[in-house]
Amino acid sequence: MTRPITAGVDGSEESLAALAWAGREAVRRGLPLRVVQAWTFETHDAFDLGDRDTQRDLVRDRLAESVRALAERHPDLTVTTDAVEDGAVDALATAAADAEALVLGSRGKGPLVGFLIGSVGQQVIAEATRPVVLVRAGDEPAAEAAGREIVVGQHGAPEDSAETLRFAFETAAARGATVRAVRAWTLPPVFAYSPGSLKLLDEAGGLEPYEKKALADALQPWRERFPDVSVVEHVEMGSAGQVLLSTADRAQLLVVGRRARRTAVGARIGSVAYGVLHHAGCPVAVVPHA
Repeated sequence: MTRPITAGVDGSEESLAALAWAGREAVRRGLPLRVVQAWTFETHDAFDLGDRDTQRDLVRDRLAESVRALAERHPDLTVTTDAVEDGAVDALATAAADAEALVLGSRGKGPLVGFLIGSVGQQVIAEATRPVVLVRAGDEPAAEAAGREIVVGQHGAPEDSAETLRFAFETAAARGATVRAVRAWTLPPVFAYSPGSLKLLDEAGGLEPYEKKALADALQPWRERFPDVSVVEHVEMGSAGQVLLSTADRAQLLVVGRRARRTAVGARIGSVAYGVLHHAGCPVAVVPHA
């Protein structure tokens, strides 16, 4: 089954940047592009919004206008459009299930502009069973130039990050880019305040060699599967979010995994993914664990 790259649009500048990114990625991977816009029937006494069919036609016309320039830039790209009458979260999460990746626009950077991706985007990421890529307004193809890396976070056992690494290596292969695989580590509490214990640990080999071996083991099957992809192994002491962000200046795409957690207030995407989404300057792909 061939999965398309799917872009969710709403007419905003951010979603048009996401659409352009999705189009380029679909061309690189030789995949079709699907463009989805969610809408709901609205009535208002003060405005003549028309009946459901009229509103549907208006949404479809705007959707066709959004993809016209893209189709002209990529004449060989197969593009389909869907105006889905449903809530945005449900429509986009459903669209993601059949996609190689779902691409959405994000609103800005940092806490001063509110949630980077808004409540809809966060819920879609938490609910999606496939990778979701967030792209900011102003994203340019030049940022994908040779020399900029696909940076991917790896943690835990090899199986814990298999899907995250798969997405990173496939993206790098399509772009001719290098993968920088990042594994962050911190001291267990038992060692945190004991210089003597740290010395003994270092003499025995230390935690850093262990972390380096764990990263190498996780990468081995992907090196074998993608022999033409250059790989940089990056092991650094620190919090995962901070270490990943410290490498983001050299990234054309930052790839992180997530394990959704259910709480009393709904699904959460995890602190590492949340922090990276708020502060990374490049597009970010959030990949659910299998």
